[in-house]
Amino acid sequence: MQAARETTRCKGCAGTRKNERGMNAMKNWQTSLTGLITAVLLSAAPANADTLRVGMECTYAPFNYRTSDGKLEGYDVDVAKGISEIIGVDFEYVCQEWDGMIPALLANKFDLIIASMSITDKRKEQIDFSSPYRNSVGRIVGPVGKDLKLFDDKGQPIVGNFDGLRIGVERASTYFEWFSAKLPKADLVLYDSNEAMYLDLKNGRVDVIMTNPMKAHLSFLSGEGKGKYEFIGPEVNEPKFFGPGVGVGLRKGNDELRDKISAAIRKLIREGKLKEYALKIFPFQIHDDAWAEE
Repeated sequence: MQAARETTRCKGCAGTRKNERGMNAMKNWQTSLTGLITAVLLSAAPANADTLRVGMECTYAPFNYRTSDGKLEGYDVDVAKGISEIIGVDFEYVCQEWDGMIPALLANKFDLIIASMSITDKRKEQIDFSSPYRNSVGRIVGPVGKDLKLFDDKGQPIVGNFDGLRIGVERASTYFEWFSAKLPKADLVLYDSNEAMYLDLKNGRVDVIMTNPMKAHLSFLSGEGKGKYEFIGPEVNEPKFFGPGVGVGLRKGNDELRDKISAAIRKLIREGKLKEYALKIFPFQIHDDAWAEE
């Protein structure tokens, strides 16, 4: 009888150990899942509630660039400072090359993108955007006197007239996306910065470029390119490629922060601050007043 009782106890012990192993495995799985969820949440949340890191190119004058003494200036910088004051959070700035901007945001290198980034459906698949704070359009620039007719009367590109042209565009830009969709056989030369693109246009390495017309007018056509280069064709304004405008980018899952930033932008419009920032650089505002009511 004693042996039988011992055997019964051992069978019970084996069952208990199996149950314990199952429970431990379940606990380990739950712990791993909790850790994974926590990591995802942490990657989506701003690193510090009192300070947010802002990514920008720092070379994209007149929107965001460093002066000769290293100070950050430009329209994007003014917008960032205005938002910072309204939402009560300090901003730290991180300089990042354009084609790595979204990957760097997703890798938690910074918390916001305030770098003249157009709001597009393709980008919205990866990140969120605030409401817009600047218009987003494109225009082609080329030498004076070339008599290039690249668009028809409806403003659509004439495909055959682009044949034989080397066209400069910034890498990973909305201009690149536009050419890829509208003129997939175009001979594109890709650049990491506008400065390099303008230099190659002057040196004849490309025939034309597509860029931001506000920047082109201010930093090139009214300066060293005056009388030598001009806009070719109309302003290209297609929301499918250029979106409704330029906005602040941030990782998905930060809805409260996104809404605060959007409210701050609307406040900057209502108080005339966005117009004030633009008039420091351009002879006109570069936003839509209707955005304040959205």
